Amino acid sequence: MTLFDLILATAFAAIATWAATWLVLKGLVKHGIFDRPNERSSHDQPKPRGGGLAVLAVLLLSWILIFTLEGTAPPGFFIVIVATLVLAGVSWLDDVKSQPVFLRLVVQFAAVCLGIAATAFDTETFLVFQGLLPAWADHLLKGLAWVWFINLFNFMDGADGITGVETLSIGLGLAMLAVLIQDHLTNAAYPLILAGCAAGFLIWNWAPSKIFLGDVGSVTLGYLIGWLLLVAAAEGQWAAALLLPLYYLVDATITLGRRAVRGEKLWRGHREHFYQKALLRGAGHGWVSGNLLLHNTALVLLALASVASASLAVWLSVIGGVVVVAVLLYRFAHYSLTAQRGSPATE
Repeated sequence: MTLFDLILATAFAAIATWAATWLVLKGLVKHGIFDRPNERSSHDQPKPRGGGLAVLAVLLLSWILIFTLEGTAPPGFFIVIVATLVLAGVSWLDDVKSQPVFLRLVVQFAAVCLGIAATAFDTETFLVFQGLLPAWADHLLKGLAWVWFINLFNFMDGADGITGVETLSIGLGLAMLAVLIQDHLTNAAYPLILAGCAAGFLIWNWAPSKIFLGDVGSVTLGYLIGWLLLVAAAEGQWAAALLLPLYYLVDATITLGRRAVRGEKLWRGHREHFYQKALLRGAGHGWVSGNLLLHNTALVLLALASVASASLAVWLSVIGGVVVVAVLLYRFAHYSLTAQRGSPATE
């Protein structure tokens, strides 16, 4: 695969996702599948929910086409694709009519177990903790982290453009890492196509959004991105795999911890994430997602710096990422409409 082929494939994925989202939008409106506002929503008008159908269709078909043409794919590829389809089916049912939490969790754990088994089978080792733990403990913690990542990706999808920006940033970061570390454009194609699909969807989802991903989008993207990050971590790029999604990880984990301490039901919707605090104080959705994009750019650069041979560079990059995320959390938590020149809150 040449650089031109890679650019062309990414542009095609973006355009195809844009077009597919338009078709899905028409279908969702026709069948009345909407996310209706409630006391925990960050929007005040019903919006079609299920745009992830378009993203997922283009993404998986593009990935399969790349494998067909190039013959290489990340470890565990086909089993992960099958697990994604099952996860997408249950998530779509949840978008149409809320499903029991137990059912969703069982399917998520099953998808994760299949993903771990398949990926480990395709590689000599799939140990994220670099051999510091016994293999069984590594797989156990990795599985729990993966399930948590699926859910936090879903929890955090509560503002126009926010998950599109996160997916775009992580996809670009992983693609650049693949070129930098492996010097192999085909390996970079999978995360870059992911970024292209996110860009195509963002045209419809940027504030004011016309459509939401829905669980079929956010849950499956969390599964696939979690897989790509774990593969990168197992290949020794643990710092980069931590840095790229660091804002989502920190915001969701802190918020969950606070709610757990108060004894609240963790699966219930709420408006306590740091970015939601900014929205409640009058920030626009575009301001929130724009700030995430800005700070994620810094995280991508730090992730690239973390793969330097010197161990000092790794730890300096991680410390830098913590600072970047802390700044963003502070900006969101202490947003003041009178102190900002950003646009007023929009959908």
